[in-house]
Amino acid sequence: MKKVLTIAGSDCSGGAGIQADIKTITVHKMYAMSAITALTAQNTTGVVDIMEASPKFVGEQLDCIFGDIPPDAVKIGMVSGSAIIEVIAEKLKQYHAKNIVIDPVMVSTSGSKLISDEAIETLVAKLLPLGTVLTPNIPETEVLCGFAIKTESDMVRAAQLLSGRFNGAILVKGGHLVSDATDLLYEAGRAHWYAAERVNNPNTHGTGCTLSSAIACNLAAGKPLGESIQNAKDYLTGALKAMLDLGKGPGPMDHMYRL
Repeated sequence: MKKVLTIAGSDCSGGAGIQADIKTITVHKMYAMSAITALTAQNTTGVVDIMEASPKFVGEQLDCIFGDIPPDAVKIGMVSGSAIIEVIAEKLKQYHAKNIVIDPVMVSTSGSKLISDEAIETLVAKLLPLGTVLTPNIPETEVLCGFAIKTESDMVRAAQLLSGRFNGAILVKGGHLVSDATDLLYEAGRAHWYAAERVNNPNTHGTGCTLSSAIACNLAAGKPLGESIQNAKDYLTGALKAMLDLGKGPGPMDHMYRL
């Protein structure tokens, strides 16, 4: 059985974060492990409070995982503090982690910045260069590249810049563009577009977490990156089309629709 580790924050309401990742990994018939970076009190209407784990404890979780059941792929989500980011980067290098998918969670759906400028600097300097693939959405890509993205040509320019800076593949998720939901993979100097139908479902809580976890699962299975992304997008589309409707706000998807 393939093993996939998620390093992220907990979502007590189950739609995003660690909980979304574990559901996604499980439905891909793989063994899920987790290192929790923060506890959140949240639901479909918003985040009430966040309690970060200590950097030491995050490091101990990673020591326990890599020292006993080394993962075949790693997905990284919410990492809000500089010290935690540094510990994660050190441990990934120490244990020669492979197939690292980083979802740089920096900007909320409403446009609010979720991590400090100092943490962004550490993320850029220490963690993002370790990624096999980075999966930023449009607002996060804008933070990383430093300019506004309004068109597909802007997406290409940003992806080229970031791929050169971090020496890895970049998947710019285009869902925030008004025109369509097309994503761009920029890898080894080549651009590949993924056309996708825009599913008319307001319940999209946890889509970024779910996509990055599904990509990690496909990489763990030995599939090439391009195929891994297409398979992950197909899975996400199915989870949205299942039209699960829970909660008073933008709710979660049906991660288990294949069962």
